[in-house]
Amino acid sequence: MKYKLIVLDVDGTMLNSNREVTKRTVQTLRRVQQMGIKVALASGRPTYGILPLARQIDLDVYEGYIISYNGAQVMEAKDGQIIFERRIDPQMVPYIEKKARKMGLTMAYYDGNEVVSDDISNPHIVDEAQMNGMSLRQDEMISVGMDDWPSEIMLVSDDEQALNSLEEHMQRHLAGVMDTIHSNPYYLEIVGYQVGKSYAMSALVQKMGIQMSEVLAIGDGAADINMLQMAGTGVAMGNATEGVRRCADFTTLSNDEDGAAVAIERAIVREVRVADIPIDAINAQSGTTLMGNLGIQYTFASAERVEATMPVDHRTRQPFGILHGGATLALAETVAGLGSMIACQPDEFVVGMQVSGNHVSSAYEGDTVRAVCTPVHLGRSSHVWNVDVFTSTDKLVSSVRVVNSVMKKK
Repeated sequence: MKYKLIVLDVDGTMLNSNREVTKRTVQTLRRVQQMGIKVALASGRPTYGILPLARQIDLDVYEGYIISYNGAQVMEAKDGQIIFERRIDPQMVPYIEKKARKMGLTMAYYDGNEVVSDDISNPHIVDEAQMNGMSLRQDEMISVGMDDWPSEIMLVSDDEQALNSLEEHMQRHLAGVMDTIHSNPYYLEIVGYQVGKSYAMSALVQKMGIQMSEVLAIGDGAADINMLQMAGTGVAMGNATEGVRRCADFTTLSNDEDGAAVAIERAIVREVRVADIPIDAINAQSGTTLMGNLGIQYTFASAERVEATMPVDHRTRQPFGILHGGATLALAETVAGLGSMIACQPDEFVVGMQVSGNHVSSAYEGDTVRAVCTPVHLGRSSHVWNVDVFTSTDKLVSSVRVVNSVMKKK
C-alpha cells in the first residue's frame, strides 16, 4: 500500500464551517484506519481541545496520533504517551509580555484545561476557550503566574499590522530561539525553535519507521504549507488560499463539501488492491471489539472470498461444551462485513440488515471452526453473502445467509 500515514489538519480541513466532523469524514477515516493506515490530527489547538475530535474518529482505538500546538507536541492517542515535544524557554516569557503590553496586544497561553489570558473578555480569547471546551482564567502578569514551560503563547489583536510588525521583529532578533506562526489575521502564535507541523510530522515518520513518501498530508492554512510540501502527497482544501493551493500536489473540494474525505478516497480507497488488504493489521486492531472478544481472526480476504477462524472455548460455547449458535452468526456477520467493505465503492458504506443460519451439526470445545464467505449477489443497494462454517476436519457446522445494506455517504 502506497500510504501508511495520513496527517490531517483540523479546523478548515477535517471540520466543516460549523466545526463539525461530517458522517462521511468519520466513516472514511475509520475505514482507512481499519485498512491499517495510521491517522494523525495536526492542529494549532491544544491537546485538550483535540482529544474529543480524536475519539470521534476512533483515533484511540486504532492507535493514531495527535499533533497539537502547531507541532510543539506529538502524542499517542491511545495512552497519552508523548513522543515529541518542544516548549518555550520560560526566560523568554517576560520579553514577550513586555512587547505585547507595549503594542496593546492581548496575551494568552494554554494550561491544562484552561486558557489563561491577561484579558479574558477579548472575544477571540472567549471563542478559543469555547471552541476547545476549556475554561478561562484571568492573570494580569502572565510571566509571574506561569509555573511551567508553555507549549505556545498567543498574541491576539484585530490590528493585523501590529501583529505583522511584531512577527518581523521577532524573526529578526530571536531567530534560533523562538519561531512564530501567523495562523489567521488576529492570532500570532509564539512557539519554541523549530516548531511546526512539518517538524512534528518528521518526528512521527521517524518513530513509525516509514518514509516521507508514504505520507498523505491535507490542510488549508499557511501553517500547513511546509507539511504539504514535505509529505509524499500534499493536498490543499478547496477553501485554502491560492498560496496554499500552489504548494500542494492537488486540490480537493472545500471543507463544507467533505473535501478531506474525497481526497482520502481518491488517493487511498480507490487504489486499494486485494493484495493490499492488511489482514494482520485488522486482526491486531480488533482486540477490544466483539471480534477480538470471541477470538475471531481473518485468514484470507479477496473480492471473491473471505475466510476467518474462531476457537470453540469458554467465550463461544454453550454450557454443555458445544459451539453457541449466536457465536456462529457473529462469525458469519464478521466475514460478510469485510467482504462488503472490499466490494463497496469509495463513497459507500455498509450496514448489516439480516442474518439467518441453519445449524446442521455440532462443533465441540477445543476445536477451531473456519468460516468461508462467498458472494451470492453484489447489487447497488444490497450485498448477499453465503457463509459456510466448518470444523477443523471440514465437517459442515452451519450454513448462514447474511444481507448487508449498501448506503451512500452523506
